[in-house]
Amino acid sequence: MTVASSLADRLIAGGAPATATELLDLLQNAPREELREAAHRVTEAFKPAHFDFCSIINARSGRCPENCKWCAQSAHWKTECAAYGWVGTEACVRAAKEAEANGADRIGIVTAGRCLSPEDVGNACDALRAMRAAAPEIGLCASLGLLSEEDLARLKDAGLQRIHCNIEAAPSLFPSLCTTHTFADQLATLRAARRLGFQICCGGIIGMGETDEQLVEFALALREIAPDSIPVNVLHPIEGTPLGARGILDPEHVVDSVAVLRLANPATPLRFAGGRRDMSDDTAARCIHAGMSAGIAGPLLTTPGADFDDDRSLAAAAGYAVGRPFKA
Repeated sequence: MTVASSLADRLIAGGAPATATELLDLLQNAPREELREAAHRVTEAFKPAHFDFCSIINARSGRCPENCKWCAQSAHWKTECAAYGWVGTEACVRAAKEAEANGADRIGIVTAGRCLSPEDVGNACDALRAMRAAAPEIGLCASLGLLSEEDLARLKDAGLQRIHCNIEAAPSLFPSLCTTHTFADQLATLRAARRLGFQICCGGIIGMGETDEQLVEFALALREIAPDSIPVNVLHPIEGTPLGARGILDPEHVVDSVAVLRLANPATPLRFAGGRRDMSDDTAARCIHAGMSAGIAGPLLTTPGADFDDDRSLAAAAGYAVGRPFKA
């Protein structure tokens, strides 16, 4: 029995979680197919019947004061990112109705910036209430930067169910990618959201220069947070940002990274996010085989997103149902 197969057996049986040493050894020393097949077996043991899809609306874009090196919306970099203020309740309602019509399970309001002012929180609450009334079959999510427990309580009262806040990268790598807020700032928002009973969506970006050790560190940091969904972005280099010349991550490493994330987080949905359009359908199918079990479809923030029909077909071919099970 191989090391990879033995680890898969242990995880499926509910034994001790994968260690950093085990994951790094598999990533660096095991034959690639052994790593991926171990991840596939774990995926098959824990996967939901339903392949979950969400959509987002970029509700405030650009002019962000944070200096995240990957992000086209940062005011620190010269990019061609669109910049505009709060789009208004009507635009959010239209996005919710469109997402519902497309069969999405939830819709997320996303705003650029470090945090929301009290007025911004009020605007988001008004939009959430109107979205719930207009699209009652769809779940409500938001990615609104760093939030206080008071802000989160207002949003929850308005109907918000899931908070998205990525850790973005391994704790040891994050300070080299952003200096205007900290890894601890992000954890504070996530912990406050958890205390209030929110579902948590938390992941990050692969392909930002992480070592194998930092990929494993990232996977285990997510396990510590225990989110309800892990969005897996693959860096799409944007001209004008400090990471704009990095190039697209090798597809084989993308699949291996998904396998590591799956073995570290056996039962948590891994969600296609940014960078999906840079993949071939073959690469995406292999990512589903190794552990992806959810997706974001439709327009993203500054790059095109996946097409609903394409990813539905891939999910169905992998044995997932793709109808919407959510009930308000």
